[in-house]
Amino acid sequence: MVIVMQKTARAEEIQKIVDTIEALQLRVHISEGTERTIVGIIGNKSVLTDIPLESFDGVEKIVHVTHPFKMASREFHPEPTIIEVGNVRIGAGTPVIMAGPCAVESREQILQTAHAVKAAGATCLRGGAFKPRSSPYSFQGLKEEGLKLLAEARKETGLAIVTEVMDPVNLPMVAEYADILQIGARNMQNFHLLKEVGKTGKPVMLKRGIAATIEEWLMSAEYILSEGNPNVMLCERGIRTFEKYTRNTMDLNAIPVIKHLSHLPVIADPSHGTGVARYVPAMSKASIAAGADGLILEVHPNPAKAMSDGPQSLTLEQFDQLMKELGNR
Repeated sequence: MVIVMQKTARAEEIQKIVDTIEALQLRVHISEGTERTIVGIIGNKSVLTDIPLESFDGVEKIVHVTHPFKMASREFHPEPTIIEVGNVRIGAGTPVIMAGPCAVESREQILQTAHAVKAAGATCLRGGAFKPRSSPYSFQGLKEEGLKLLAEARKETGLAIVTEVMDPVNLPMVAEYADILQIGARNMQNFHLLKEVGKTGKPVMLKRGIAATIEEWLMSAEYILSEGNPNVMLCERGIRTFEKYTRNTMDLNAIPVIKHLSHLPVIADPSHGTGVARYVPAMSKASIAAGADGLILEVHPNPAKAMSDGPQSLTLEQFDQLMKELGNR
């Protein structure tokens, strides 16, 4: 349920509404838009049955949120959410480019990549220190050493760091280094982890599960939001279908659908969405055209020797060319 306040509603009228709701042990979320203030109510709203909220001074109307995802919905929060990460503003209208290797492999590799993507126009550096792999025998990441190398790259370039957190045990360590916590597709419904990252207050990038519906994806975002963390962005990274010519099927439909249903920023991941480097530029452009608030791209100095996801990684030169074509240079 949301309470839409009148344009002329005074601060004390809004506060009276808030005090009344909180006295009933319900939570309140205030969204101040350009035209109206929205008071969202979270919790068992049956206790409001006998409270004539419509008659309170300053109230314009009561709107019942029809979606199961409450805080993630546009009914609850009509204005688009803008997430600030240092000087980077995600969701503000200009696509944000995040780029870097799938995995941090060495100091030379990550620093070379960081300087190159920064020069090409990227504002965030992606890189995995903890790597969830299908095989237990594959490279699992450099762990804290990888996080330290990412921090060094940030110090040299000023790029914000995006890196994956896999479990609550390592969350404090990852949160110490990361600017944006990435929740991978395999962990989209790891609800305990979602709650814990929600408590950090740090920006979170929630990747869509490999076979998740849009509603399931938004419900996972709801777990983070419900812990008091409003800094959630969604990442479309392709879903599994019967197609064999690409690693996944990039669901471009999801971008405008999410923009319609939710106020949360949407990032597109054409690297995982296709799994093939030659298709990444086309799907990057298509994602921006569909309304994505940014891209997260895998870039490596030598994809042929990459320890993870080489076939879908752009070379430094290919990334530079793509940025020119996107108009970011």
